[in-house]
Amino acid sequence: MEQTLKAEGHPKGLYLLFATEMWERFSYYGMRAVLVLFLTKAMLMDKAFASKFYGGYTSLIYLTPLIGGYISDRYWGNRRSILVGGILMAVGQFILFAAGSAYGTPLGQGLLYLGLGGMIIGNGFFKPNISSMVGTLYTSTDKRRDAAYTIFYMGINLGSFIGNTITSLIGDTGRPEDFRWAFLACGIAMVLGTGLFQWGKNKYLHTPEGEQVGNTPISSPGVKGVFAILPVMLALALGFLWLDTTTLPVIMPLLILSALGIAALILLDKSLTAGDRQRVYVIFTVAFFVVFFWAAFEQAPASLTFFADEQMDRTIFNYTLPASIFQNLNAFFIVTCAPLMALLWTALGKRGQEPPSPMKMAIGLALLALGYLVMCFGVNDLQPGVKVSMFFLVGLYFLHSIGELCLSPIGLSLVNKLAPLKFSSLLMAVWFLANAAANYLAGFMSSLYPEAGKPAPQLFGYEITDLYSFFMVFVFAGAVASLILFLVNRKLVKMMNAPA
Repeated sequence: MEQTLKAEGHPKGLYLLFATEMWERFSYYGMRAVLVLFLTKAMLMDKAFASKFYGGYTSLIYLTPLIGGYISDRYWGNRRSILVGGILMAVGQFILFAAGSAYGTPLGQGLLYLGLGGMIIGNGFFKPNISSMVGTLYTSTDKRRDAAYTIFYMGINLGSFIGNTITSLIGDTGRPEDFRWAFLACGIAMVLGTGLFQWGKNKYLHTPEGEQVGNTPISSPGVKGVFAILPVMLALALGFLWLDTTTLPVIMPLLILSALGIAALILLDKSLTAGDRQRVYVIFTVAFFVVFFWAAFEQAPASLTFFADEQMDRTIFNYTLPASIFQNLNAFFIVTCAPLMALLWTALGKRGQEPPSPMKMAIGLALLALGYLVMCFGVNDLQPGVKVSMFFLVGLYFLHSIGELCLSPIGLSLVNKLAPLKFSSLLMAVWFLANAAANYLAGFMSSLYPEAGKPAPQLFGYEITDLYSFFMVFVFAGAVASLILFLVNRKLVKMMNAPA
């Protein structure tokens, strides 16, 4: 009986990674919840510029895992990378606290860039490594992996929910000087998460056979020399962010070159079998489709926050809710629905009826489009001065959250299962490269948010005259991407199962 329970449960290391990721996501999402409001209300950026600035920052957040994944695979291992990344992100949050204390001054502007730079570099080491460590706790044939990544995903969203709640209440108060307290809380959360990981890593992070995971690779040429490139990475990140937002777009070309470079690096490796290459092709294909999902989904801290702040009735029981707190709906629905989704996939798997991973992801894209269709009903023929019921936004976040559960944890598990062992962290970083492109596009799309008294933005000749036409862009893009992924599902499944 005891052996049966042990087999059906999950290793304790999963819950250590769950808790570590929870505090880190508190830090990241708590800060992100108020970032565009801080930029527009304290740093006095206009909406279009703040949207592009946000998109540039978040795209770099997801680009640096390419470097962090490579350094982990070759030099540091998962454990050291997570520690260094956690420390850098904590320092970045405390610098943002200083920026919030000096807002409206040249010093505050400089500290804003420096703090975000620390977050960008730290995330590059932290994010791909903690995600890939989840899979190392299980054997390659263990059917609990999808459920494990869904449980891990609960940690992400529990941290997001707690962080977003706290930062919205103490930072989004209508007083620009209060944003700094949100950044301070996020810095403290990052310290807690990093300390917890250090405490439990040796005791809990091991394979089913008891072998420690995430240590320095045996073939590592050394670990100390890598520290010298950290200032260079910081300077490059800050330079790209400044250039992209003030002079010329450089981040998207960098993302494209990174994708091509990483594909060449992996596919030209002669040690890969034909089956390995087929599975790598699948990873790149599904990564392309998730760009459409996240570009629309990541409107939450940008255009959807502008919408909640200006166009939505936020009063309930005579209390006006902070606009940023509505982002919490996503985390709430993820935390409450993730266990049900994990049970659903497990039950269908036992019956042999579980949809393949590409099919689940196509369902997620369809739900994304449906969520924006709900918003279109809410804003259709909206008259000047009339505010929209908050329940349309609640409906959008519910559908998007279920769609996210069909796409994101499933995609993380898919990458872990299909990636050749020697490129596991690097291919996990490819997954985040898709997020980088999506976040950049999210900032661009948010900059098209229509404003009264300003010329109507255009997208490929399509004039965005009001909120209805703005939200319809996401309905169309999500629906088309979903349909195509449905149609190529069988081909992708065949490639996933190609013989070695």
